[in-house]
Amino acid sequence: MAEIQTKVNDASVEEFLNKVENEQKRKDSFEILKIMQQVTKEEPKMWGPAIIGFGSYHYRYESGREGDMPLLAFSPRKQSLTLYIGVGDDSDSPLLRKLGKYTTSKVCLYIKKLADVDRNVLQELIADSFENAPGSG
Repeated sequence: MAEIQTKVNDASVEEFLNKVENEQKRKDSFEILKIMQQVTKEEPKMWGPAIIGFGSYHYRYESGREGDMPLLAFSPRKQSLTLYIGVGDDSDSPLLRKLGKYTTSKVCLYIKKLADVDRNVLQELIADSFENAPGSG
């Protein structure tokens, strides 16, 4: 079995974000960092080389594979700001309908820039995701 690369580490979140080349993406990333800290009351940690996570939970699949993952996370990727907040392709969240411009995948929300979305709705989505995250209760 391959070793999981997304592990919590001691790298500096602030140093990582300060290296984001695109100025708008860097500013947006610090704003998302602030929102997630307010919602979770957790200190951000680097998970792997490029994911900023809040809190953690332990998972175990029927296959026997297990590990730890953040309750909430995001990453300033080249194409978009990627938020790991448990929304997915099949999500019928009324909040998503009010959010603005975004795309989703299985568990991620992709935003080009914060100006494309309603920040209050985004904060609600993040809070809902945190409340419903595995191991958050």
